[in-house]
This record gives sequence, C-alpha cells and structure tokens, in this order.
Amino acid sequence: MDLLTQLNPAQRTSVEILDGPVLVLAGPGSGKTRVLTYRIAYLVKECAIDPYNIMAVTFTNKAAREMRSRLDRLIGQQRLQHLTMGTFHAICARLLRREAQAIGLPSNFVIYGRDDQLGLIKQALRELNLDDKMYRPTAIQAAISKAKRSLFTPEEYNPPTYWHEVAARVYSRYQQLLRANSALDFDDLLMLAVRLLNECEDVLRKYQRRYVYVLVDEFQDTDSAQYQLVKMLTAGRKNLFVVGDEDQSIYGWRGADYRNIRRFREDYPEARVVLLEQNYRSTQNILEAARHVISLNTWRTHKRLWTKNPQGLPVTVFEAYDEQEEAEYIAREIERLVAEGVCRLRGCAVMYRTNAQSRVLEDAFVRHGLPYKLVGATRFYERREIRDVVAFLRLIHNPYDDVSLKRILNVPPRGIGARTRKALEGWAQRQGVPLYTALQLLKDSIAQANPAQTADGAKSVASHLVPSFDSRASKALLAFLTIVDRWIAARDASRVLELMDLVLADSGYADYVRDGTEEGEERWENIQELRTVAQDRDGLPTDSALTTFLEDVALVSDVDNLREEVDAATLLTLHTAKGLEFDTVFIAGLEEGILPHSRSLGEPDEMEEERRLCYVGMTRAKRSLHLIHTFRRTRFGNQALSEPSRFLRDIPSRLIQGVGGRAPARRKAEPKAAPSRRAAPREGSFAPGDRVQHPRFGEGIVVNSQGRGGDEQVIVAFAGKSGIKRLMAGFAGLKRLSRPE
Repeated sequence: MDLLTQLNPAQRTSVEILDGPVLVLAGPGSGKTRVLTYRIAYLVKECAIDPYNIMAVTFTNKAAREMRSRLDRLIGQQRLQHLTMGTFHAICARLLRREAQAIGLPSNFVIYGRDDQLGLIKQALRELNLDDKMYRPTAIQAAISKAKRSLFTPEEYNPPTYWHEVAARVYSRYQQLLRANSALDFDDLLMLAVRLLNECEDVLRKYQRRYVYVLVDEFQDTDSAQYQLVKMLTAGRKNLFVVGDEDQSIYGWRGADYRNIRRFREDYPEARVVLLEQNYRSTQNILEAARHVISLNTWRTHKRLWTKNPQGLPVTVFEAYDEQEEAEYIAREIERLVAEGVCRLRGCAVMYRTNAQSRVLEDAFVRHGLPYKLVGATRFYERREIRDVVAFLRLIHNPYDDVSLKRILNVPPRGIGARTRKALEGWAQRQGVPLYTALQLLKDSIAQANPAQTADGAKSVASHLVPSFDSRASKALLAFLTIVDRWIAARDASRVLELMDLVLADSGYADYVRDGTEEGEERWENIQELRTVAQDRDGLPTDSALTTFLEDVALVSDVDNLREEVDAATLLTLHTAKGLEFDTVFIAGLEEGILPHSRSLGEPDEMEEERRLCYVGMTRAKRSLHLIHTFRRTRFGNQALSEPSRFLRDIPSRLIQGVGGRAPARRKAEPKAAPSRRAAPREGSFAPGDRVQHPRFGEGIVVNSQGRGGDEQVIVAFAGKSGIKRLMAGFAGLKRLSRPE
C-alpha cells in the first residue's frame, strides 16, 4: 500500500517533512491521529528509520493504543517492538525506572494516585499541627502540583502569600513522606525526568542519540515541564514534530498552556507550519456554528474548517422551562432518534459543564429506561475492592510503601485494631523506619529475647518494646508479616495473575468480598475484571510484568476506560469529551454562570477557555447538535431566572432551528412572557425609541440596533436595576410594544 495516497494534500505535506521542527495546527476532526500514525509508518517503511529511534507522545493511553493498532495494520507488529509510545507520564515512569540510580531514586518506586497523595498531605498537616479546614488538603495538593509543573522544588518555591508559605511547609514534609515510602506522585514523574536530564549529561546524551524523531500529540495541552522535556531531548537534531490546536486547549486549570504553541514558534523560527482544515467528522452547519463561537477568542491561528460532508441540519436550540424539562427533552429526543433509526444509543452523548448537572439527567434516563454510561463516575480503579487488591500487589512490589501497608494491615480484619496500628506507626516513626522494617524489628526482638518463645506466647517482650502491644496484637502483627514475606518470596517466580490469586486466597480477601450479598458478587466481578487485566501482562518477563501492571493501573484515565462496545448513551462533562466523537450531541446548561462558568466572568483568559470548551463540545458532533438552555434553574437550592449563554448569541440565526416544547402546567403561573427565544425568526427589526418587553428585564427603550453575524444586536435601557443591556434579538425574546410616531 502506498502510504501517501491515503492522505489529503495538507496531511501529506505534514508526513513528508523529514527533518527539522514541524508544527501541525489541526482543527477538530481533521485527521491528526492519521497524520501522526502515517508519519511514523512513513519514517519506518519509506525512510528506513529504526522504530527504536522514534518517540511518540500521546495525551491518553487510549490514544496510544489506537495509534499502535493502526500502525500494526500499516507496517506490522514486528517492526514496532522497540517504538517508544505513550503518555508523558508513562514514558517518564519507564525512563526513571531505567535510570533511577543516577539521581538516587530506588527503581522499585510506586506511583501514588490522588487519594494516596491526599492521605500524605493530611498526615503532613497533622504533623505540622495545621488545621485542615483552614488549609484544605485538596487546595494544598493543587498548590504543590502547580509548583511541580513549574519545576519548583520545596527549596525553590517562592510563596506569594502567607497561605502559600504554609503550603510550602506542607510541600517539604510531603516530599519527605513520599521518599520514606519510595513513592512518586504524577508530577514527580515529569519533574524528576527533567531533573535527571539536567543533572546527568551522559543520560541526556544517551537519549538524544536514541530519539532521532520525537512526535507530540495534543501539544496545546502540554505544560512547562513537558515542553522542556521534549526540547532537551531534541536539542541537537531539532526533529520535533508537534500536533495541536490552540482552539482546543481546555485544561488550563491543571497546568496545560496553549501558549506553548507560541513558544514553539519563537524557539523554532525555522519551523514548518502546516494547517489541517479539512474536517472529516461534522456537517458544514455544525462547523460553521462552532467557528462563529471560537472566532471571538483573541490569540489564535485563524483556520476555516471545511468538509465534503453534507450541509446537514441546522443546529437545534431548545429553551426548556427548567432543568427537569431540559432532561426530559433530551431523553425524549434520544428515544425518538433511536426509534426512527437515525442513530444508535451509543451514538448519542449528553455533555455538561459541571458534574452536578448529571443527577437530573440520570433521573430522566432511568425513568425512560434508557441505558447510559456515566464518564466521571467512580472510576474502575478507584473502587474500594480494586484499590485493596492493588495495595496488596504494591506492597509485594515495594514492601516499604507505608500507604499500601496501612490500607491492608487489617483488611480483611485480622485482629489488628486502631490502637495497635497507631502504636506501630508511632514506634516506627520514633525509630525512623518504614512500617515493614518496624515489623521485622519486632519479630527479631521477640526472637532474640526468647528464641524458644513463639508468637503465641510473646507477652512481656512485646510489651517491653511497645507497651501498648499485648500478645494477641503481637501475634496478629507477626502473622501478617509472615504472609507478606511469603508473597515477596514468590514475587520473582510468579506471574501477576498468579500473585493476585495467591493474595486473594492467602489473605482471605476472596471470602471477605463474597459475603453472600448482591453487592459482594458485584465487587467480586470487578476483581475478576482486574484478573483479566493482570492476565494481559503475563506475556512480559516476570521481573517487569508486575511493574508494568502497577504503572498502567496508576496512570489510567476515565476516557481510557470508556467501553465503546456497550450500546448506551454517554453522559460526560465537556472536559472529558476531548478526543471523542458521536453522531448526536446534546450540550445542556448553555447559560451564563454555567457555560461560561461563573468563575470566568470578569476573567478574560478564563472566559476564552470557556469558549474553547464550548467549541470542543460542539465539534464532537458528527450529524446533529442540540444546544439547550433553561428559562429558570435551581442552583444551590435556589430557583432563579437564567440568561442564555453568550455563546448562543455568537451563532448566526441562519444556522439555527428552534424547536417547540411542552412547558409544565406550573408555567402558567408566570407573568405572560414575550415570544419564546426558541421561536421562529422575529418579525421586523428594532429601532431607537421602540418600547420593548423582555421576559426577564421587563419594559425598556431601544437605544441602538445594528446587524451582527446574521442577527441583530439591540441595546436597550430597562427601568430599575436592570439598566443598559446588549441583547441579540434572535435569542432575547424581545417584543416590541410600541414605536414612536
């Protein structure tokens, strides 16, 4: 197969540029994954580049799997064995495993997830006698994460306020606790990888020689550490190929910086820039509507998306009375579309700005008997039983992981109560050793005091060492140590699945979970699914299989777990919609204060990100797009009138169709309103001096009126507190009461 004949002209240009920096600005649905995949295939198949010399960085594990699957079909699996492909975090984890000793890091480090991190931060707050209500662990964690993404160690961190000074103290203690547990958090993976390359020139040169070509997907979502990492790796040859789109940068709140695209252009003025503007996903109407929304952002590269797809239906804008009718409308529409054969359930997605919006939607789906999957609910790897089993395996991998040991010390219950655990922790802290070492010391002390004494009779010795231990507690602790040591001894000769089954049987966890209840059987089914994941790792050498398994579990994301084969509608936040596509998309809550979010009001940069978020949601739709807002909405327990999102006003009326809806009977109690904002195009236009009625602001006088984007912007002076308002007539529901003679 001739690879290049499968590409359009812009894609082909991107793929064929062999040397030097390349920036590909790829609009949504323009085939960026295809470009990245075909470029790797072109380098290997046509240019005879060894896959060992190529690194490809993706945004999610799911994207990496998809690319590898496509490459298997293009050039065969055999050629790809030594290709480096994965997320930044996954690649850095592997790099640190190989080179850990160069910066004094143990190679068997564990990776702590968010809950584990928060646990250590809470511990640090307690040790520093700080109030966790005044210094919330989640806020402290966010501050530490931001510092690490900016590559600031605790010593380099410069706190701007007293609160941040406290955060700096917690940061310092938190890092000490991580080191004591031989653990890293997600941000450490990047920060330490950069530190490794900065401090160890021989390691840097080694990987600069290896990675002749580096490709980065979703470049607009990289942070400072990630950009510095790829710059260092490509400093010699500068064969850095990045694909991104400023218009789709929506993760600023977690460190992503779309300005890295600007920095790339400044750092590599010789870079070739290619625009991918042909869209293969959406209809032209959807693209046009989305373009009008995003075009008002200031710093962006102008792209005019086009498609050979049909013009398609206009974008549907629906005004519901409240969130209940909003959910009902969505459920009824999906029922209708499926019944008429327009699309399948799996082709429908409902997107929203905040997780709190999902409850009413879920209720409606349940009432209508519509299957759905909720992205962002309790993730598989965050379920209690999964975290328990993973903690057992992490302890086998690294027995000095105190967080994992604490989690399963008395799970299932084995007679080690809170008092015993607290005494053990206090003793270990006084000795300055991990809990596993403390248990070994306890065992040795008992054995030395009376070699003939068994754990059953270890009374006075244990009490002498730690007064709060009695013989029963000592016996339970030593029994736990014995079983852990047996697992560790079996580690190197056992497959991951064998280790897992050994743990489930020896610990009694299988019987503990299967307690005869329906919930117990569901938990056991989840563990069976984890066994399937473990089985997939059994083709690896035994010494690396457990490490790889634990890394994959730690670095997996919500979207990675999205199972596409299930025929169910998808409910998800706009942030988790990135990289996905659906036949029909409903975006709920297009109102001021929701989308755009209230936090962005008055903050230009955040408002631009909200606009990008709306754009990303709109461009997930292939055939049909529904934008919904409400007349009133209950938020924080209070009902209030809603104002349609400014993003709706940016879409020309020629691209929109309004639909009628059944309002509940209680709406009759409202004052008589002007024609609905979802009604057909209004009659006539407004002129200065017109007396008008607005459903929310009441009566007013038109000050000025002018055409804008196929609609009419009307400036109205309303009586009382409402004051001067700028309204788009196509959405405002204005009714002219009179016109001056």
